[in-house]
Amino acid sequence: MRLLKLLFLCILIGLQYRLWFGKNSLPDYWRTQQEVSRQAETNHRLEQRNQVLAAEIADLREGEAALEERARNELGLIKRQETFFRVVPTKTQ
Repeated sequence: MRLLKLLFLCILIGLQYRLWFGKNSLPDYWRTQQEVSRQAETNHRLEQRNQVLAAEIADLREGEAALEERARNELGLIKRQETFFRVVPTKTQ
């Protein structure tokens, strides 16, 4: 009977060791859960960015106003019969 108790105790210790320190242990599981949550957050941010870009693409394909605004702001284009004024700040001393 005493030998059986010792055997069960050794098995219990062995299983506890594997649970806490072995391969695929609880700390590994917790670390993996943190990585999954970080990746889910990153995916959420990227999905939001993709939605904004998709809306901008749709706006550029359908609307002329967005295309004109982009041409004015990014390329510096002006329409015919418009006068372009550039205000250069002076250095004050």
